[in-house]
Amino acid sequence: MTLPQKSSRLIPPVGDFDHCQGSPTAKFTLVQYGDYQCPFCRIAHSFISSIQQQLGEQLRFVFRHFPQPHLHPEAHHAAEAAEAAASQNKFWDMHTHLLQHQSQLADSYLVEYAISLYLDVDQFLAEMASDCHTARIQTDIESGVQSGVIKTPTFFINGLKYSDDSHLEKLLEAILQASYE
Repeated sequence: MTLPQKSSRLIPPVGDFDHCQGSPTAKFTLVQYGDYQCPFCRIAHSFISSIQQQLGEQLRFVFRHFPQPHLHPEAHHAAEAAEAAASQNKFWDMHTHLLQHQSQLADSYLVEYAISLYLDVDQFLAEMASDCHTARIQTDIESGVQSGVIKTPTFFINGLKYSDDSHLEKLLEAILQASYE
């Protein structure tokens, strides 16, 4: 019996459902599957910020959730906090905050972050308690699995898996060499 090959293509392609920074018509699209408790995702965050500054309008950055609860027990709940912030148009603010404070992701800290970002805290708490964002996170996880993601961070450049994710310093070079196939 032959096992199915892992995909090296992004499934599904970036769409309206995704959290995006940058124009849909940007020359380059960088997708990251990440986990808010993953130390390598925190490191990648600074690389991505630098790449965004260097490429400006040429880059669209997309983040998809891929929490790994077997390694990071608070990652899924942190992803829910990011989605609760997204419902108040503050996804990227919460995203950055979670990565910068990834050793403090217990519920009490998540509420503090919501307050510091001027979210409607009652709405935030209601959404966190109802698990209403679990399906959204699960959709990202499933797309990651279909795309061959097994760890975080995993990147896709213009729809193709970046295979050298252990060398983030080469990510900009890979982006500049990318094209749609």
